[in-house]
Amino acid sequence: MDRQPPITETLIDVDDSVLIVIDIQDYFLRKYDAAISRAVVERVVWLLHVARLLEVPVVAMAEDIVANGPLTQPIQNALPPGGTVHDKDFFGAAGNPPILAAIEATGQRTAILAGMETDVCVAQTALGLIGEGYRVVVLQDAVATTHGDQEVGLARMREAGAAILTVKSLYYEWLRSVSRVRALKNVLPELETLRPDDLLL
Repeated sequence: MDRQPPITETLIDVDDSVLIVIDIQDYFLRKYDAAISRAVVERVVWLLHVARLLEVPVVAMAEDIVANGPLTQPIQNALPPGGTVHDKDFFGAAGNPPILAAIEATGQRTAILAGMETDVCVAQTALGLIGEGYRVVVLQDAVATTHGDQEVGLARMREAGAAILTVKSLYYEWLRSVSRVRALKNVLPELETLRPDDLLL
């Protein structure tokens, strides 16, 4: 069987993608500048709507829900109906057998990561999934951490072989053509009103 090229050298295949939402909880959001927290939540909410239209599966998790609380309400509202929010103990998703099983059950091998915190749970999830043979994409404008640690986390994942994209670049790689962009907007015109003002497409 031919070996796939590195994820950094190929376009992202929507039919092989699973969107992984990590720890977007008010407990973490309160740590950051309000504008950064709001931007991450708005981008992930919008991306969840896009994923639903494109039939991209979603695996969502929250860290120590009893102590840290559930996912923030706007994210909960945008998740696919009836979906499970996994309670995460190990910082990296792959260290939690039920979460890894949920990712594996999707049958997808390209993991798209968004959430908290870039240098801890997102980075450990990226490295763990790379170790499990997944192709990993990290959305740099849909992850956040404490001041000064964002670039550390992104560099760690980039050096491990993850592709670093933006929500905009992922959207266009998922769709690939003008006709598909138009078709998606026709199916859900509200996608434009849901789009964050600073997400320029």
